[in-house]
Formats: sequence, structure tokens, C-alpha cells
Amino acid sequence: MISVRLLLNPGHAPARRIESEAELPPALKAANVGSGDLVLPSPVNAHDHGYGIRTMDFGALDDALEVWIPGLRLRPRTDPYLEALVAFGRLARTGVGATMHCHNSLNVDRLVDEAKDVMRAASDIGIRLALSCPLLDRDAWAYDGGPQRLKSFLSASDWQALEPTIPAYAPIRTQLAAVEAVAAANSSSLVDVQYGPIGPQWCSNALLESIAEASAVSNRRIHMHLLESPRQRIWLDRRFPEGVVNYLDRIGFLSPRLAVAHGVQLRPDEYALLAERGVQLVSNPTANLRLRSGVAPVAAIAEAGGPVFAIGLDGTGFDDDQDLWREMRLLHLVHGGRGLIRRLTAGQLFDAAIRTGAQVIDAQDADDFTVVDYQAMIADALFDDIDEAEVLLTRMSAAYAKGLIVSGREVMRDGKLTGVDFDAALRELKAQAKTDLPRLEQQRPLVRALSEATRAYYAAWPGVS
Repeated sequence: MISVRLLLNPGHAPARRIESEAELPPALKAANVGSGDLVLPSPVNAHDHGYGIRTMDFGALDDALEVWIPGLRLRPRTDPYLEALVAFGRLARTGVGATMHCHNSLNVDRLVDEAKDVMRAASDIGIRLALSCPLLDRDAWAYDGGPQRLKSFLSASDWQALEPTIPAYAPIRTQLAAVEAVAAANSSSLVDVQYGPIGPQWCSNALLESIAEASAVSNRRIHMHLLESPRQRIWLDRRFPEGVVNYLDRIGFLSPRLAVAHGVQLRPDEYALLAERGVQLVSNPTANLRLRSGVAPVAAIAEAGGPVFAIGLDGTGFDDDQDLWREMRLLHLVHGGRGLIRRLTAGQLFDAAIRTGAQVIDAQDADDFTVVDYQAMIADALFDDIDEAEVLLTRMSAAYAKGLIVSGREVMRDGKLTGVDFDAALRELKAQAKTDLPRLEQQRPLVRALSEATRAYYAAWPGVS
């Protein structure tokens, strides 16, 4: 005899008590599920970047988004497979069985090979993966004219060091062909390849229009950052007098095939239009706070019937720990409001993490489960009938994740991955990163100068503090 709680619809219905192994869903019968456990559908990390070496570890300290971006130049050169293996393994050990991976490479010539490595890493871990292939043809350092705008804020020697590193972007046709080549190389039913325009401020109109057309023809999904920071809001309002969301709608970019991350600066008319077109919004509360972008109007969007929302870590986590459960808690508390009625219900939060997350990665038919050591979580509780979803929102963390089953495969058992040696992979990745230290040490002064030049450049904009 066993006593297991099966919570298939968290926040909408209580868990069903199972007293016999015969009552377990088929996918769970070979897993390590025992008395005192709770089983629920696995949540989805609906927006991330696959940081095996996390940003703080290579010195990119939290700052305003645009000032923080130059710090990514200090990312150590490591094996893409190993980087992804550690990032995905870190997630799977927390009980998260699927992720949206926004790939970081800006070199189209390496994209196909790197994507193969990333997909292989996901397969070896055993998680579901949506792979957003990066597309851009405008420089990331200064929205209004590219790196030349920063020249007057840099010393002559710093500019001389920076100028040769300014990338030349491949033609639009070449970039789109690379995405199709990645899709052709995908042999896994657990992987979905998507177009990944980095954001409208980093894409020309011609690129955005080409992606919209290609998505309509191929039915391939699109995943994009949108209106993350106040500087982006100011610049996009200048560039698109009709409004960037209206422009995207006019070119056919908005559809149920699109998910947009962040949306911190969205206005009511814009999120109403996104909802009307069936677009999904991915909220990233920790990243938005750590990079000083603000708080997305998630509760207002939900109350107004705006786009359905999902939840993503964006490579951070409140304790820099890639814990999606704590990210859900942060969203729950930040958007609870001050009234007598909570603005976001437990059902809405779990729907975001599970159902909308699955839509973002195109895995609506996923049959994946997380096993939780629920007895340990409620060891001090006096009542046995407290709403399980509320308990999870209040106390759940990676420490209670006991098992993970993805598409019938036991990916994690008792906190250990079943397919790879995570600790060995992490040691090897860190060793690779340390071999790149001489180059990184040489780069650090330039990166600091570039960050401060970026700060000075945006500070000179009217209306920016």
C-alpha cells in the first residue's frame, strides 16, 4: 500500500489520494514514487538562455539592462554541448522537465553545429526543449545608431580595441536558411525549433517582416524579447510612431505562434491587441528586478483578459539558483495586490507554469510529471487537508523535488540525474572556463569602459534617469 497525492489540476481541484500502485498513471509506475509524495504535471521554464556558467560567475554583475549587456562579452569560451548539459541538468535536478532555450551565439556560421550540440545535451539529460535560433541585424550596444554612438563616450584606445570586434551580420536570407538547417538537423520529437528574433530594437523592419512571412508559410513558432526596459520603450516609440505592437500586427507578426518575453513596458492597448491575436506573454520577474527593468503589469493583464502568460527564469532566479518554483512564488507575491481578494489565483499561476508554458514550447500534449517530497514539506502541519497548490506556492523549492519523468523516461531520481553525471560535467565546464581566464582578464577593462560609456550614452537621452 502507498499513499500518494496526484495533483493533476493544481489550483483548480485538490489532489486525488492514491492508495494503490495500480492507480498510478502508467508513466509513474516505474518511477520512484512512494508514500508521502505528491505528483503534479511538470512546469515549463518558458524563457531562458542556457547559462552553464552563470553571468555573475564571469563578472557580469546586475545592472540596468543596457549597461549589463556589455558584460556578456566576458562569457568564457566553452564547449556548447557541455554548457547546455550543465544548464539543462541544473533545471532537471529541480524537477523542471522542459525549457525554452534562447541560444546565445551571434555567428550564423556556427549556429547549426552549436544547435546540434544543444539538442544532444537536452536528449542526454532527457528534457523537452524549444530552441529559439537567434536572428538580428542591428547592433545590441546602442539602440539609436549602433556602436558608433558610443565612440564619443570612450577613450581613443578603448575605441581602437572595440572597433575590430563590431560584428557584421549575415544577410536575412542566410539567417533564415540557418534556422531551417537547424530544424532539418533535429531528429527528436522532444525538440521544437523556433525563430528567435532577439527583439525589435535589434532587428531591421526587413528582418521582422521576413520572419513574419516565413512563420506564416512554415507554421514555425517565434520567440522574442519585447519591451523589456524603459530605454527600449523610449527608442521603439521613436522608431515606430504607430507603436511597435501595432507595427508588428500590421506585418502579420502577431499570432498564436508567437511568444514574447518580459513585456514590462506594455500599455493596455498593446496587451489587449496581443490577447486578441492569441500571443503568449512570458513573465520573468526576477530578471526584470535584477536588471532594473521594472515590474510587468501581469495582474492587470490577467484581469483585463490580456494574453495568457507563462513563467521563465531568463538565466537568473531570485537566489541565482535557477529555481522555477521560487520564481512562481515571487510572481505570486509581487502581483498579489493589496486588496481583500488576491489578484492572481493559484490556478492562474500553475496554468501559467504548466499549460501556457507547454504552448510556448509547442508541447501541449506533454505527459511529464514532477515528484515532490510532500510529506517533508508539511511535516509540521496540523491539518492534512490544506490546499496543496497553496502549500506549493508557499514552500516549494528545488530541495523538495524528488523525481522527474519526461515522456515516460525517469530523468531525475532523489535529486540525481539518471542519464549523466552532473557533478563531473560541471567540473569539466568550470575547468574549460578557467583556461580562458587570460583572455577574460585582458577584456575586463574594455568591458568596464563599454558599460560606463553605455550608461553615459543613455543618461543623455531626454526623459531617462
